[in-house]
Amino acid sequence: MSIKNERINSSLQKEISYIIANEVKNPNIKFVTITYCDVTSDLSYAKVYFTTLDDIKETLNGLKSAKGFIRKTLADRIELRHIPELEFIYDESIEYGKRIEDKIKEIYDN
Repeated sequence: MSIKNERINSSLQKEISYIIANEVKNPNIKFVTITYCDVTSDLSYAKVYFTTLDDIKETLNGLKSAKGFIRKTLADRIELRHIPELEFIYDESIEYGKRIEDKIKEIYDN
């Protein structure tokens, strides 16, 4: 991955996190953490990975409905010729890591 893409990924993650926490007024979006952004090399699409403490389906539906507002707000804040189309994906890596940790602990305790 190029340095430019890494910088854009980082900027998107930071700005989307801020927008969701402070500006989106959707009641279905609570306790959301943006864990990673992955922008394609042509900057047309961005996969936005998130975790939540709330219901996953409700949160995903809320994020999908707020997608247009988030893109519009990003266009005002990030200097890109074209703001990528956003796709929100639930990040299962934290749950996966917890399961592995529990298995290791179980093996260690026996």
